[in-house]
Amino acid sequence: MDTEPPTPPKRGLARNTAGYGDPDFALYLRRSFAKSMGYSQAMLDRPVVGIVDTGSDYNNCHRTVPDLVEAVKRGVLAAGGLPLAFPTVSLCEPSLFPTSMHYRNLAALDTEAMLSAQPMDAAVLIGGCDKTVPAQLMAAASADVPCVQLVTGPMLATPFQGERLSACTDCRRYWAAYRAGTVSAERIGRIEERLASTAGTCGVMGTASTMACIAEALGMMPPNTAAIPAVHAERLRAAEDAGARAVGLIANPIRPSQIITPHAVENALRVLLALGGSTNALIHLTAIAGRRGIRIDLGRLNELSDTTPVLVDLKPTGEGYMEDFHAAGGLPALLWELRDLLHGDAIDVNGTPMSERLREPEFVDRRYIRRRAEPVSPVGGLVALFGSLAPRGAIVKRSAATPALFETEARAVVFDGLEDLANRIDDPDLDVTAGDILVLKNAGPLSPAGMPEAGYLPIPKKLARAGIKDMVRLSDCRMSGTAFGTIVLHVAPEAAAGGPLALVESGDRIRMSVQDRKLDLLVDPAVLARRRAAWRAPATPARGWDRIVAEQVLQADEGCDLAVLR
Repeated sequence: MDTEPPTPPKRGLARNTAGYGDPDFALYLRRSFAKSMGYSQAMLDRPVVGIVDTGSDYNNCHRTVPDLVEAVKRGVLAAGGLPLAFPTVSLCEPSLFPTSMHYRNLAALDTEAMLSAQPMDAAVLIGGCDKTVPAQLMAAASADVPCVQLVTGPMLATPFQGERLSACTDCRRYWAAYRAGTVSAERIGRIEERLASTAGTCGVMGTASTMACIAEALGMMPPNTAAIPAVHAERLRAAEDAGARAVGLIANPIRPSQIITPHAVENALRVLLALGGSTNALIHLTAIAGRRGIRIDLGRLNELSDTTPVLVDLKPTGEGYMEDFHAAGGLPALLWELRDLLHGDAIDVNGTPMSERLREPEFVDRRYIRRRAEPVSPVGGLVALFGSLAPRGAIVKRSAATPALFETEARAVVFDGLEDLANRIDDPDLDVTAGDILVLKNAGPLSPAGMPEAGYLPIPKKLARAGIKDMVRLSDCRMSGTAFGTIVLHVAPEAAAGGPLALVESGDRIRMSVQDRKLDLLVDPAVLARRRAAWRAPATPARGWDRIVAEQVLQADEGCDLAVLR
């Protein structure tokens, strides 16, 4: 019996035709409108590579995106594809109210919808500023279109009066000195002009750079492209190569579902810990993994942290900048140092297993990428704490903290939200000492604040001027990956969800033990029961994105994704 050959899969503009009930008419109409853009039929017959364009006049980190789009197009055209760029939500941390984290899931939803709805055979995702890359990886994991991640790259540090400056660790350092009265208003103004003097993301191992390294470690980005500075010609060549690689994925599809596996996620966690990377990256990686049904267990994080040394010596925990990391050997050099800790079967966008990607580098600058025998720290940068105050966990970046504060039992000084913090933190009459624990609540993902980077509570001005540079600070929000200090973050459940943090009052005793991984509220259960009876959940927003977030957002230990998108 004769059988008809299988129908070849549709590609290019023939994919995802609009729902008119007549596919041939839909394609005819699509070609007609495409020809109005000036394309020849020969071009329209090519396979299509979509290019996610996140350029925005609000987003300084993405100032080079137009150049990157053009370079990607060159690569696509040279490889025989048709490049079609399209805009999506662009997220810039300093430009968004209440915070960029509030819109990460919106960007992920936008990107996923456009990857799925528009005709494309593969895509290049151009991101940079710290919520954009995780949003794109979340979208890719869900849409499962063959994708290559490309980042804008970090800014260069600027020489200034015998030192180098780069956003945003140095801006925080100088702002703390300004608050303490040791830097003048004139000087802080001059610093402001020199903190970000080139295009690109923050020039330290903050969230943007950490997420770029994680994308490369996961395998969603070509090797040795995470740390190329934004203004280097090499960054444009990487963009051209990304376009060509995306075309290669059309004939030999490697989908995000094949790349983002449990072993790949654990490799990424190892890299996060060895970088001394951003606490935010843990939330983002949890959300990306969650899109593939992979759970990141904070107990397992602690196991990995105890066996993964910090090997990268960059700000905010060290001295170097991202340009130093790239010149020192970049992520391939770090992966080589971690080779016995990595799962070799995890593949990248080329289909190459991690075991085959690992190569001993010709040169490594040991000032910035240490040998295993000479680590920055023998243990990883992040640990999770659990206890009566954080039943589902909290995170501390021990590589950026003060070891003398790791074992602390002290009185809580509580701020009930960002407005209360702003109103009282510098009040000369604030009842606070250097030995207290500053607590900020009602700033988590369910709160109107949207989980901002406010966990880096300022040292009260009267203490800063007395020379105090660090205190234990605790909250249900986040801190910038460029920040430093003994900061306990992501307390789950958060206060707005009715977690124990909601019941903490000034004067309560809190015990933190990094050694024992404990975080406890030392208050009589009967007292807490009375407070619980009086607690009321915050009102749900009336409409729009705020209401969707309030009804759908998950807690920090689940990546703060929307439940409906996992």
